[in-house]
Amino acid sequence: MLELIKRIDGSTQADVHDTLTLPYELRIRGRLKAVTDSGLDVGLFLDRGPVLRHGDLLQASSGEIVQVFAADEPVTTAYVEGGLALGRLGYHLGNRHVSLALGRDEEGRYWVRFPPDHVLEELAVLLGATLSHHQAPFDPESGAYAQAGREHSHSHEHAHDHSHEHHHAHGHSHHDDHNHAH
Repeated sequence: MLELIKRIDGSTQADVHDTLTLPYELRIRGRLKAVTDSGLDVGLFLDRGPVLRHGDLLQASSGEIVQVFAADEPVTTAYVEGGLALGRLGYHLGNRHVSLALGRDEEGRYWVRFPPDHVLEELAVLLGATLSHHQAPFDPESGAYAQAGREHSHSHEHAHDHSHEHHHAHGHSHHDDHNHAH
């Protein structure tokens, strides 16, 4: 088994030995047994906290470099106009403590992506969004409390680390963990 023990700076030129495609729920873990895309058994022995982002590089104890990819998984993408409508949608969804990915498609439409959830989907529609349920990589924003200095390798406005107070809730429905009034 290849032991992946070190995160490599994404700006580093490295000879990639293999790739590892994982869904978001596994990319938030520092300890994990997995199988690379070529069928090699690997174990992750990484510092806890920072989320593995699409494109991150990991170094094995024996020197090999493995690149991480975000797997396609079930998501809901809410398309909305930019400006105030986008801000409002992001605010109200984020206020429910759900992980969100933000982007713009090839046609220039803005979107907010989140794990499928009928309550969040109803809210998005009420705020003027049109929804698409599909399979896509889920690589959400890291949050405002991300550790400084761990910049995303393919985008400079994202940080690697994720707020520690939200790690416990990623595997649970927001209904159970966050039933507080605002």
